[in-house]
Amino acid sequence: MQIAIVVYPGLTALDAVGPYEVLRFTDHEIRFVAAQPGPVVADSGVLVLGATHGFDETPAPDLVIVPGSEANTATAMADGALIRWLRRAHETSQWTVSVCSGALILGAAGILDGHPATTHWVAQDKLAAFSARACRNQRVVRSGKIATAAGVSAGIDLALWLVGELCGAHRAREIQLLIEYDPQPPYDAGHPDKAPSATTDAAREEMLRRARNPRNALSIPTVAWRRMLASLRRRL
Repeated sequence: MQIAIVVYPGLTALDAVGPYEVLRFTDHEIRFVAAQPGPVVADSGVLVLGATHGFDETPAPDLVIVPGSEANTATAMADGALIRWLRRAHETSQWTVSVCSGALILGAAGILDGHPATTHWVAQDKLAAFSARACRNQRVVRSGKIATAAGVSAGIDLALWLVGELCGAHRAREIQLLIEYDPQPPYDAGHPDKAPSATTDAAREEMLRRARNPRNALSIPTVAWRRMLASLRRRL
């Protein structure tokens, strides 16, 4: 099995690295894919990941993982090369999955049409624009061969679930123990339903500030235009 983890400028590192740290314990080939191999700077502007393969080298992966981003999700959604590759790869994949706002990138590729899905809590209301039904209180949502995970850390849960599907529950439990994934957070504020309202308001304001990107003035209309064309073509 070939696993393709998409990387693009400004991605959230844990969205990609969390699933990688789980799936690397399987016997499957893992590739970090982008338009071209080379360094990719994460959203912090400090951490650099490496794309090991280009899209052309990876035309038909069995598992596709699309991470999200703080400020560059819309830029990735408007990236024609990424969206074209994602559509082609999804046609033959066994699984197509996303972490955090990566769900919106699946949406931009038309993959979420008519499916239930989840994403980061701040972006849940954006799913409707892609004809997807938001499942706000679910950490991992499966619909056919599509699976979406909520914010950032949920990618680890998604990857463990995938290992269970691919390799069996026994191996998934072994990997969970190997990485000692036994969350015991010092605070119980990991979801808006649990966090105090003041915490939620402050976190929302910070996330929206971090998501600001001047390129959105071009990227968002580009995505909307493509969606409109796709809708018109379906009607015709």
